[in-house]
Amino acid sequence: MALEAADTEEELDETDELARDLRARSLEFIKDRISGLTWEKMQELVAGLLRAMGYKTRISPAGSDRGKDIIASPDGFGFEQPRIVVGVKHRPNTAIGSQELRSFLGGRHKDDKGLYVSTGGFTKDAKYEADRGSIPVVLLDLNDLSNEIVRHYGEMDMEARSLIPLTTILWPT
Repeated sequence: MALEAADTEEELDETDELARDLRARSLEFIKDRISGLTWEKMQELVAGLLRAMGYKTRISPAGSDRGKDIIASPDGFGFEQPRIVVGVKHRPNTAIGSQELRSFLGGRHKDDKGLYVSTGGFTKDAKYEADRGSIPVVLLDLNDLSNEIVRHYGEMDMEARSLIPLTTILWPT
C-alpha cells in the first residue's frame, strides 16, 4: 500500500512538472509571436488588451505622437478618468532607458495614468524613474505583456485575438 502511494505521488510530481514545462513553453511561443508583430500590429494588440480590461481605446495616427501611441479611458475620448496614456516601443533587443521614460512622463497631464510597453524591457534607471515619476506609470516588458494577454485572452475581441491566435489545452489537475 505504501509503495502504491509513493508511485502515485511520483506520478503527480511528474504531471506537475510536465504542466509547468508546458506553461513555460507556451509563454515562450506567445512571446515569439508578439516579437514577430509589426509595430502597427503591436499597438493594436496593446489596445485590444486594454479593451479586454474594459477600456475604450484610440490609437494615434502614424507620425509624431509625442509619446501617446494609445489613449484608453472609459469613454474612449480621454475625458473620463482614468485616462491612460500608453507608449508602445516594439524593439525586442533594445531596453528603454531613463531618458526615454522621462520624456514620456514629461508630456503627461497631472491626472493622467501612464502605461509604457517595451518588448525590449527597461533598464534599472528607467524602473527607478518610473517609481519616482510625477504620475503613476506601469511598465510592461515582453514577459509581463504575454502574461496579461494570457490572463485576459477570453475577454479580447476577435480583432485582437487574430493578432495572437491561441487555443486552450485541457490538462488534468
